[in-house]
Amino acid sequence: MLWNTLNQTVELGWDFYVPVIMFVVLIALAVPVWAAIGSAAIVMLVMSGDLPLSLVGESLFAGIDAFALTAVPLFILTGDVLVRTGLSRKFLDVAEALTCFAKGGFGSATVLVCGMFAAISGSDAAGAAAVGRMTIDRLVESGYPRPYACALVAAGACTGILIPPSIAYIIIGLVLGISASTLFLAALIPGLAILISILATNIVMNRLYGWEGGGNMSFGEWIGNLGRALRSGWYAFIVPGIIFYGIFSGRLTPTEAGATAVVVTIIMGFILGTLRFADFPAMLVSSAKVNGVILPIIAFSAPLAEALAIMGVPQGFVTSVTSLTDDPAMLILLMICILIAAGCVMETTPNIVILAPILKPLADNIGMNEIQFCIMMITALGVGFITPPLGLNLFVVSGITGESILKIAYRAVPFVLFMLLVTLLIAYVPALSTSLLPEIYQ
Repeated sequence: MLWNTLNQTVELGWDFYVPVIMFVVLIALAVPVWAAIGSAAIVMLVMSGDLPLSLVGESLFAGIDAFALTAVPLFILTGDVLVRTGLSRKFLDVAEALTCFAKGGFGSATVLVCGMFAAISGSDAAGAAAVGRMTIDRLVESGYPRPYACALVAAGACTGILIPPSIAYIIIGLVLGISASTLFLAALIPGLAILISILATNIVMNRLYGWEGGGNMSFGEWIGNLGRALRSGWYAFIVPGIIFYGIFSGRLTPTEAGATAVVVTIIMGFILGTLRFADFPAMLVSSAKVNGVILPIIAFSAPLAEALAIMGVPQGFVTSVTSLTDDPAMLILLMICILIAAGCVMETTPNIVILAPILKPLADNIGMNEIQFCIMMITALGVGFITPPLGLNLFVVSGITGESILKIAYRAVPFVLFMLLVTLLIAYVPALSTSLLPEIYQ
């Protein structure tokens, strides 16, 4: 019914259907997303004649000609250097010392170190790989079933796009013309809420099944362990400290904070003797591969977004949806369902650049704050990282452990449910996203 209404509103023709079918087929054939988007965009432009092909090249470069995007490779590189210098292991030591007093302490430490890594790299897949290699075997030794240990790391790594600084917020800020620094500030409470929900889920599951013991440590022993861990690894927190202080104090832009973090991390690696000049080619190549996946998607999405806008698809979508119901609560729920379904079958970056311009007018129509809309969108898409068939974190932890993706996905169900609950709270309680912002954004 919704599709029929949209078709009547916009009068969609084969110049819309053929590119959409082509995109779906190419994705099903495992063609890279950027190539699928680019092919669909070019076919749509040729068939519709909305934008001369001579301007496609200009549109591609205009889509990535933004200073804010420079922060993306810098944060990716920072995360790579962090792992190679061994500083990420210091985060684990501190997190473990912080939670060792409680039953299920190492499971909670795993989630915390995922959050700490997220506060530097801004990438969930990198966090899943780095933390998974450090913790999964130890989680199994502590009594957790291996599929659940993998699910715990995969869920914790979802904070990579939810806790600032996040690459996803940089991208959606670029697409919708919103300051990344503002989005970072707005995402603090929602990101921490997701982290707490994952911690709470693990505590509940551990209580139910009694996987990990502990919790017999006295207060004095706990303080002693924490003190030793901080003395041994306090310097690792210089990097996230620079990022957070620089961005939230307004002294550094996200790009400048990322550049500073890279330099400081490299210097620390040389001082500690854990980094050599011979490591640089591998680090740069690794970071370039990740960045090479993100930027082409953004570039090829620009002409596609222009074609859809000229055809009136975003406006037609708003008219179609509001003709079915004008209840803001139902419309918000519909948007969440669309985002979660999209997150299950496609990665965050293409979902942002395709869906954000379509759903944003609907959010505006019901009076939703644009900042709240961005936070809700990224959080809902974040759930897709641990939901099949294309849950990226599931594939990452499966790849480093050899565990079945379906077994991991089954164990991840409780985390999905708790994350969905937080997503609903973010969608219906604007203060979670705007309470830290200046009054002009509220």
